[in-house]
Amino acid sequence: MKTKDIYQQPGHLIRRAHQISTAVFTDEARAFDLTAVQFSALVAVQDQPGIDATRLSDVIYFDRATIGNVLERLEKKGLIERKAGVEDRRTKRVFLTPQGRQIIGQVARKVPQIGERILAPLAAKDRARFIELLVELTGARDANRRTGKS
Repeated sequence: MKTKDIYQQPGHLIRRAHQISTAVFTDEARAFDLTAVQFSALVAVQDQPGIDATRLSDVIYFDRATIGNVLERLEKKGLIERKAGVEDRRTKRVFLTPQGRQIIGQVARKVPQIGERILAPLAAKDRARFIELLVELTGARDANRRTGKS
């Protein structure tokens, strides 16, 4: 195998696409001091107020071992608050703060521009199909069923 062969490997190309999308999100959301994972977590908390960290990590497909770090940063920024669970006080339930709701709205307005920049190298006619293929590849359709979203 040669270096040029790597450029045809799905794993390598997916990793590169992830790097590109992360860089675009970081650039567009710089003013909000928010990562793509943090934004995903905020949206999931908005959709499921009172979600616990384990369930949140499942919903956004993020590592359980490090979701606590994400939540800690969001809490320090004043975007979420964690409260002890009613049934099990050891479980922390996560809720948005008013500032968290405001940030979601501000970043959400940037999402179309972020998507446009990520997909810019593709012809307009290929963009929808590319998204369909990513949904199929990642099982996102099944994930939507699991979380009750369509």
